[in-house]
Formats: sequence, C-alpha cells, structure tokens
Amino acid sequence: MATNWQLTGDYFENCNCDFICPCLFSANPQMTSAPTQGACEVALAFHIDRGAYGGVALDGLNAVVAIRTPAAMGEGNWSAAIYLDDCANDGQRDALQAIFSGAAGGPVGAVAPLISTVLGVKSAPINFRKDGLRRSVEIPGVMTMAISAIPSGAPGAEIWASNVSPFAASVSLAVGEASSTWQDYGMRWDNSGKNGHYAPINWSGN
Repeated sequence: MATNWQLTGDYFENCNCDFICPCLFSANPQMTSAPTQGACEVALAFHIDRGAYGGVALDGLNAVVAIRTPAAMGEGNWSAAIYLDDCANDGQRDALQAIFSGAAGGPVGAVAPLISTVLGVKSAPINFRKDGLRRSVEIPGVMTMAISAIPSGAPGAEIWASNVSPFAASVSLAVGEASSTWQDYGMRWDNSGKNGHYAPINWSGN
C-alpha cells in the first residue's frame, strides 16, 4: 500500500551550464536543449522545514542529489548519487530514500524514468544554510555548493521565473550564479561561476 507524504522547504541547484541554462530556458521544450558543455553535471540540495512520510516526521532533514547526463537531460541515461542526512533515524532514512529516489512519486518520481544508473545512496553529514539571497551546502570531503541570486531592480529582491523547474513546478524559481565542487564514485567536477537557481518546495505523493 502506498504511503501518503508531504513536505515543504527549500531547494537550490548548480549545473555546469553557462548562465543561463538552456535546459530550462530556451525556445525548445523543457530539458530538450543541449547543455552548454555538451554533458550536464548538476547538484541539487534540499532542506525540509516540515514534512511527514506516513507517521514519520521529516522536519529539519536534508538531502542532496548529484546527477550527470551525457547529453540533453530529456534524452535520459542519467547517473545519480543520492546523499541522505545522517541525522535521520532508520525510519526517516527509509522515507528520505523513497522520496529522493523517486520511488514514492512526487517531483523526483516524475524524472526517475530518466535515471539509468544509481551510483549509490549514502548517509552523510549535510550542512545546509540559507541567508537572504544566498544558499549553501556542504558534505565534508564530497561536496561544496553555494548560490547567490541575481539581484533585481528592487533592493534586496531576486529575479524570479515561473513554472520552469520540475522540482519547483508550481512556484517561481530565483535565478542566480552558483558554484559547486563534487567528487565521488570516481567522478569529479568544479562548476565555479556557473548557472544556478533556488526556490521553495511544496511536495506530496502517495
């Protein structure tokens, strides 16, 4: 029997595309344009403010997904590494894995058919920070990532685009400049000064 779940919180991402990412912003259908570097290397960090998976509370937990695609994202053949908050107990870890692998449906479930290789699922210390127009995350020894929003004409305000991300489809997405380093599973990247976005998330599934 499927488990009802819901969560609210924040997410941000950084890819290796030059600003601005054609996967999300182009005249072509979403995720059908070629990444500016040929292949796509993107990390996504998630913080849950409030959440529950059945009777399991998920408040305050984090997750990170690192993805590499050999061509346009919509063509599939993604490789994905999943990192789950090591503060989670066994029940919470199982819930996070179901949600962020896509097994529980929701936004990740919608793109899960594009993933051909799950590199692994690990528990790790995930340090997620949110400060005004900046977001950052660190997995010691594995990843660092940060984004600063591109300011709009109004002081202290971001530039927002509506309905462009599969991970924040029902809300606007802030446009920013971001950087990340990642090394694991014999792979590595340095996406310094590249494209980034952040948004609130409100997910559910069953």
